[in-house]
Amino acid sequence: MQVHRKSLFERVIHAVGFEVIAVAICAPVGAWLLDRSILQMGTLTIILSSVAMLWNIIYNSLFDALWPVSRVAKTLRVRIFHALGFEGGFILIGLPIAAYVLGVSLLQAFLLEIGFFLFFLPYTICYNWAYDSLRMRIIRSRQSVMLAPASEKGLDSREQ
Repeated sequence: MQVHRKSLFERVIHAVGFEVIAVAICAPVGAWLLDRSILQMGTLTIILSSVAMLWNIIYNSLFDALWPVSRVAKTLRVRIFHALGFEGGFILIGLPIAAYVLGVSLLQAFLLEIGFFLFFLPYTICYNWAYDSLRMRIIRSRQSVMLAPASEKGLDSREQ
């Protein structure tokens, strides 16, 4: 099986797509559930989304520096540790932001963060599964076009 590495551009598309869809879901649902304005929840979700992308870069850089792949195999245990560290750190970062933007206590913001966590866990799994499935379809489609004989590509044998 051939490995198809993701380019920086593709990684940006993946991250931005993830966050745009998440904001499109979280802002209206959060506004409805918390009886807040869509503007207030939209502002919060956009801020948290931006902070999450920045935290992702910082956290993964630190994690890779402290536990490089050359020294630590990325087993299920390591992946769980990685995910819990990321989420724990993000809750600490997001808590005061949510409390400030919504004008609520830290306890209320913590409950909101738990709600976000419960949404993002299945959302992340579903988004990445859908993204990876679509990505593989595109790769296979491009490979089949590249491997097709000239006659199937619409080329005359004299044009080859």
